[in-house]
Amino acid sequence: MNGFRRFAGSLGAAAMVMSVVACTAEGGGGDGASSCADVVTYQDQMYIGMEKVTFTAGKKLGVAVKPSCEDTGGRSENEPPQWTKSAYEVDGLSPQVAVAVGDTPETATLYADHSSPEVPPEVENLRNGS
Repeated sequence: MNGFRRFAGSLGAAAMVMSVVACTAEGGGGDGASSCADVVTYQDQMYIGMEKVTFTAGKKLGVAVKPSCEDTGGRSENEPPQWTKSAYEVDGLSPQVAVAVGDTPETATLYADHSSPEVPPEVENLRNGS
């Protein structure tokens, strides 16, 4: 029984570490003091916030959702999102690559596709001023 207790304790500790690591990823343009990554979803695609990127927001696409932060490990499936805001086109980029999210196009933050660990090259070009 003692070996099983150690195994169960190890699994619990590993789960906590994974939860903390997932929630402390750095994005940008965040709201509040939460330690969770700055991610939103738009049309079932996940995007991560990008800081200090010069871009122009275009026409309104729809609504982006910022899920509730899961940094305490107690989030339920029925918990409402942290917020919803308008999603806008980013001039020169496909919405599959990036969207601008905010209350207005002028105050929007750039969010890049988060389906891979790498920043999309088109967004990297904006970062570099290309």
